[in-house]
Amino acid sequence: MHTEQALALLGGLTPSQFMKRHWQKKPLLVRNAIPGFVPCLGRADLVALAGEEGVESRLIVDSPKGWKMKHGPFPRRRLPPFSQKKWTFLVQGVDLHDDGVHAVLQQFRFVPDARLDDVMISYATDGGGVGPHFDSYDVFLLQAHGQRRWRIGRNKDLTLQSGVPLKILQNFGAEEEFVLNPGDMLYLPPKYAHEGVAVGECMTWSIGFRAPQEGELARELLLGLADEAFDGVGDALYRDAKQLAVSSPAAIPSSLSGFARQVVDKALKNPQLLDSLLGEYLTEPKANVWFEGAQAEPDLSGGVQLDRRTKMMYDDQHLFINGESFKVGGRDAVGLRQLADDRAISGHTFKILSTDAKAALLDWASAGWLKPV
Repeated sequence: MHTEQALALLGGLTPSQFMKRHWQKKPLLVRNAIPGFVPCLGRADLVALAGEEGVESRLIVDSPKGWKMKHGPFPRRRLPPFSQKKWTFLVQGVDLHDDGVHAVLQQFRFVPDARLDDVMISYATDGGGVGPHFDSYDVFLLQAHGQRRWRIGRNKDLTLQSGVPLKILQNFGAEEEFVLNPGDMLYLPPKYAHEGVAVGECMTWSIGFRAPQEGELARELLLGLADEAFDGVGDALYRDAKQLAVSSPAAIPSSLSGFARQVVDKALKNPQLLDSLLGEYLTEPKANVWFEGAQAEPDLSGGVQLDRRTKMMYDDQHLFINGESFKVGGRDAVGLRQLADDRAISGHTFKILSTDAKAALLDWASAGWLKPV
């Protein structure tokens, strides 16, 4: 990704300019962000996906009796008539199921993969939407079909309506309004209030980003540390040769409390272990992701390409793929980092990898994580 190249996707800004001026700061409206954009999935394709087990989907209806929401899967007969107004269904993680959607997602990799989440596609009939709300993450809203009217505002009051199944703002104040046509896109930073309403039938692609919460990240890392603690910290026993006789036997000795703090500090002071656990957490596939193993040993001599569902990242010393970590260095590190960055390597790059690295790639190919080019 060339970070200093002006992109139509960003309204003529370079990725560097966009990140400095807009990322997590202020909205950006881009007309004709993807010129001549024709979505690779139509309404029938999205309906079929919403009916599949293992695909996260929601149906939202704005009815005279109030908002209603149901979770999928949705066989076609469970959806309202397309002639009915004010309803929408949303399908999460569509990039995991379609190569064309996955390819569009790759255009946003000027943001680190550790932050990139997925593409949600929403279909709506005339007047359909999910009400005024805010997201806790960055989002690019790409209009794929039809028109959608967006109203946005910097709401300081984020109080939500009570008694509704959606997180709808109680006091929404719009400051700007836009109608997006196919190929237009709107970027919104976290907690920027917005409401999108379909003007006729429409489809919108939401490119979303993940932002781990402190508590969530601490829990995952500490769980990982707990699994590794015995080998990583040691098996020395607590000793209290200087312990005096006590008249209050139920009181916990301060020396034992100090020993407990010492062993926790020791576990936390292993930076490589923490780095490894972080990479494994960031590349762990979602719960509804599974891979189909290869029927026979693949021939990777012509090059390698990652499966669209595979997550692959790296740091200074490790390589991470689908929740697993490996130490790499030298020529192997160069080649495998290229695979993570470009999601493919040539046959030449594959051939100069070490025997161990080639064996690892063959194992990953057998598991369905990657395939021959």
